[in-house]
Amino acid sequence: MTTNNSGTLDIFSTDKKEKTMNNSEILFIYDAKMTNPNGDFDNENKPRMDYDTERNLVSDVRLKRYLRDYFETNLGEEIFVTEKAKDAKDRKEQLKKINKNYTDLLDVRMFGAVFAAEGGNDHLTGPIQFNWGYSLNKVQLCESSSITSSFSSGEGIGHDYRVKYSLIAFNGSINGSAANETKLSDGDIKIFDEAMLKAIPANRTRSKINQFPRLYMRIEMKDNQTFMKDLREYVKFIPLIDEYKIETLENYELNISELVEYINKFNDKIEKIVCWKDDKIKITGWEKLPKTAELNILQ
Repeated sequence: MTTNNSGTLDIFSTDKKEKTMNNSEILFIYDAKMTNPNGDFDNENKPRMDYDTERNLVSDVRLKRYLRDYFETNLGEEIFVTEKAKDAKDRKEQLKKINKNYTDLLDVRMFGAVFAAEGGNDHLTGPIQFNWGYSLNKVQLCESSSITSSFSSGEGIGHDYRVKYSLIAFNGSINGSAANETKLSDGDIKIFDEAMLKAIPANRTRSKINQFPRLYMRIEMKDNQTFMKDLREYVKFIPLIDEYKIETLENYELNISELVEYINKFNDKIEKIVCWKDDKIKITGWEKLPKTAELNILQ
């Protein structure tokens, strides 16, 4: 197996023939240092936490927002969920003016949308979905510092909450059957794969800077009937120092040996595995990913 380089995607392909849209299972891990991955507006905009387990939480809506912003700002794509529109009815009128349908928009083909219809709103279920992300490590919040912000109505005093270090894992999927409804294409999925690596670092706002992808894996099946369990269940986080003192990826390692064993059980069902990892992260078992398939590297 060829050594992986940061900034590349490795594709282990078992079949290159023309195919219809298949199911995919997704594992995505990124880290956040001295930042606020997902503020809770109902709780002083503190990073979302499960205080029982001391895990940092990030909603699927936040992850999709990173991706949508990247499509619109960095790729110049017209998207549905945009600040240009106040609501579904407003967006419908805007699309009419530029002569576009809902499925002409990349984020609708991926994530679906709620749109204006006769008698109210209707929705299109997106084939690409995530559940909530959570940190693999126990996370400490930095003590809040008071900040002063200037607004048109005057100055305001707020609080600035951040996590010391959080390694956040998402599980997701692509539903091949739903993809036919939104007209998701293979080209769209290639854009999605690259956006998963680029969208979060591209968000350079004050509260979101210093977040970077560390591992991405998309397991594509040979059909739209095969499903896998939550891939995070097979990833072990191993701290190398006191877990509460972790500040960098040199302070821990990941073991994906169980994940590789689980993947191998689906060998005859897998079309290809698209995967990438950062050079600096320590991952035991990475070299054991299936070697029976041809290896291609996308720059």
